[in-house]
Amino acid sequence: MAPERSSSGSTAPRDPGLARPVAERAGWGDVDVRAVDTVRVLAADAVQKTGNGHPGTAMSLAPLAYLLFQQVMRHDPADDQWLGRDRFVLSCGHTSLTLYIQLYLAGYGLEMEDLQALRTWGSATPGHPEYRHTRGVEITTGPLGQGMGASVGMAMAGRRERGLLDPDAAPGTSPFDHHVYVLASDGDMMEGVASEAASLAGHQQLGNLITFYDSNHISIEDDTDISFSEDVPARFAAYGWHVQTVDWTRTGDYVEDVDALLAAIEEAKAERSRPSLIMLRTIIGWPAPTKKNTGKAHGAALGDDEVAGTKRLLGFDPDTYFPIEDEVLAHTRAVGERGRDARKRWQRAYEDWRAAAPERAALLDRLREQELPDGWTDALPEFPADAKGMATRKASGEVLTALAPVLPELWGGSADLAGSNNTTMEGEPSFIPADRQTAEFSGGPYGRTLHFGIREHAMGAILNGIALQSLTRPYGGTFLTFSDYMRPAVRLGALMKLPATYVWTHDSIGLGEDGPTHQPVEHLAALRAIPGLDVVRPGDANETTVCWRTILEHTDRPAGLVLTRQNLPVLDRADGVHASAEGAARGAYILAEDAGTVPDVILVATGSEVQIALDGRKLLVDEGLSVRVVSMPCREWFAEQPLSYQDEVLPPDVRARVSVEAAVGQGWREVVGDAGHIVSLEHYGASADYQRLYDEFGITGEAVAAAARASIRDAVEPPVPGGRRDR
Repeated sequence: MAPERSSSGSTAPRDPGLARPVAERAGWGDVDVRAVDTVRVLAADAVQKTGNGHPGTAMSLAPLAYLLFQQVMRHDPADDQWLGRDRFVLSCGHTSLTLYIQLYLAGYGLEMEDLQALRTWGSATPGHPEYRHTRGVEITTGPLGQGMGASVGMAMAGRRERGLLDPDAAPGTSPFDHHVYVLASDGDMMEGVASEAASLAGHQQLGNLITFYDSNHISIEDDTDISFSEDVPARFAAYGWHVQTVDWTRTGDYVEDVDALLAAIEEAKAERSRPSLIMLRTIIGWPAPTKKNTGKAHGAALGDDEVAGTKRLLGFDPDTYFPIEDEVLAHTRAVGERGRDARKRWQRAYEDWRAAAPERAALLDRLREQELPDGWTDALPEFPADAKGMATRKASGEVLTALAPVLPELWGGSADLAGSNNTTMEGEPSFIPADRQTAEFSGGPYGRTLHFGIREHAMGAILNGIALQSLTRPYGGTFLTFSDYMRPAVRLGALMKLPATYVWTHDSIGLGEDGPTHQPVEHLAALRAIPGLDVVRPGDANETTVCWRTILEHTDRPAGLVLTRQNLPVLDRADGVHASAEGAARGAYILAEDAGTVPDVILVATGSEVQIALDGRKLLVDEGLSVRVVSMPCREWFAEQPLSYQDEVLPPDVRARVSVEAAVGQGWREVVGDAGHIVSLEHYGASADYQRLYDEFGITGEAVAAAARASIRDAVEPPVPGGRRDR
């Protein structure tokens, strides 16, 4: 390929064998057709220059993307955070050029050099769209199906926010009414998370959600008939969606009927009681001479000859790379003026709303700033000391109920485990269409309690979508072992730094009789391995309160709140033995120690094992040893503390340490050091009452004391890098 350059190049007629888009009703003239063809050429050139990527879908979806950004969506390139904008989700994130080129043409800040730098270090055009990285990108997508799942969350959040701010306005008249537009692929439709989310969207009657299914029948392994033959429109109709089909191959020739597509969009926008699916039958890579409609157009550069042939067909100079004509760019950037006009009209309605609803306007201002109200912590419960105890899941439920009146932005629910996860705020209505209420759960379309059904993967993606709307704080609950179903969505939440909260209960063998299928063992270590995710496992009811407060004070990350099924003693924090639970906010703190002495050994525990560490301490103190117990509910928060505080809690000179957690010990070596011992569970559990399981598996106060004695002996030996292999 010759060196790239931006140029208008020479203009030749489009090949007469290519049917011109049917766009009379859409009002397209020659410059619009030229702009769409420019999109195809830019996509081919960008992938060819980089040497890898996905040109085909960006080429065939050029008319749809252009129609959306130039005529359909309400947006303003000058203000990508405009509250009244429509949202755009590119669920098939591999075709990132579909979005990037429209952002360039519309004037969002991307320029030609950004397209030329596709998929390279430091560019604004990474391989898949990344939230917070490129202006105009609403969501990070790439793992197929996740965008569809998150879009359902966006649509749900849009309805909830309208209920908080403007519930009485007629449909379509509120400044908070907007649509969520989604582009999805065959691959999205194959992923289970998309099916879960689509099912819930239909049940929820989300009329503000419009999804375009690009049915091109091609994936990396070429023709999708090898693995995918279902009737997708029929499936979505069964979910309760409004379904339409626009087939650009129906005549036997390939004719891009933009007018039919626009009519379908208008019908979908008029449908307020159901989400809409528009299946668009396309030919991937059109009009590449030999590679259109093949897997080769999906995920690889087309090749110099194929790109040149495509340019000739479309009337572009094959020797001009990254062409853009002044007339085309001026025409497409005029959408900025239309967007500004739309925002000014919206602003007038918005100001009228503010004047009529000053209290709700004040709430909106607070939510937009992601600020918590003054005095909100006064509502948090403080639990009295109780040796019989309380499960931390129950304490969490009481925290949520207490916060309901003061934090209207906080809402959530469970994946069909509300009674087990304690995720229902007492007295709060369900978020549900009026005709879908049940005897157990009443509510309405603007309710607060979410019912995800047995759809953990979709729940994770939906929480991401709700958080992306940015005005509310979502949470969702299931058993910790089922966090495996959620993991791809949790990882994306961490990547996007979204303040979603995952309430994971039944956190260990402590759940007892349900046995090893439900008893998480490896999950804590696996979740702690996700960068940017706070894994929070409080040790009693009052730590649970502090942990909830700290989670809500963070707005730049997700958190997994890991809670017990079984009761844990509520520690007496005023007995002179146990420190205040406030220390939990720092991730780890000295819970108990012999004041004024250097500890002989430090016991570090999380969650339900904090009490076991305290039991071990009693045995060791009776032997005359000085023992410190550190409660470490969140290793991530502790790692953020100043090194001086970390050293205060875990003095480097004290090498005798024991960690205790009813899970695999992976990761604890860095806490206990070379002389430390790890009391853990390195195998699956069993079905029995939880006390028997702890005894059988050696997670007891006696086992902790034995490990402490061994660590004290080892600490007098020379350091062993990495720790001894026999412990």
